[in-house]
Amino acid sequence: MMLQEAIEYETYFRCYGIGRKYVRVMKYNPAAPGPMRYKDVSPGPIEPELLKELETDVLAICTALGYDMNTVELAVRDGIPYAIDFMNPAPDADYNSVGPENFEWVVRTTAKYLVDCTARTKRIPQFTANGALEPGSGDGGVASS
Repeated sequence: MMLQEAIEYETYFRCYGIGRKYVRVMKYNPAAPGPMRYKDVSPGPIEPELLKELETDVLAICTALGYDMNTVELAVRDGIPYAIDFMNPAPDADYNSVGPENFEWVVRTTAKYLVDCTARTKRIPQFTANGALEPGSGDGGVASS
């Protein structure tokens, strides 16, 4: 269980993180009905500095959790992003939920990541929650391969 402050936000984002390398930042309205959550948002581009900060935060969270695929929701108040919902290793990517542009990005980027994985000669260490809980394991939950 995690205790969180209710953030009164100015803007809200849902971000896909794939392969701990690729990030898609999407404006998001969690209060809107399902199909409208990506449409009922403020118009205009995301400020470049904020976009960079969101991307950096998403990559840091995905890397820390060991997630190859994740969605991270961030609420922005006074220019500061707050991670709200960030443990989604099987995120919603349904065409009807996320819309055609986001769906296409997820499919293309996941495919690219999987092709990249097949070209690797060295495996990436994988975090395991059980490993992190084993007393004296000393590996911080990283499984050897």
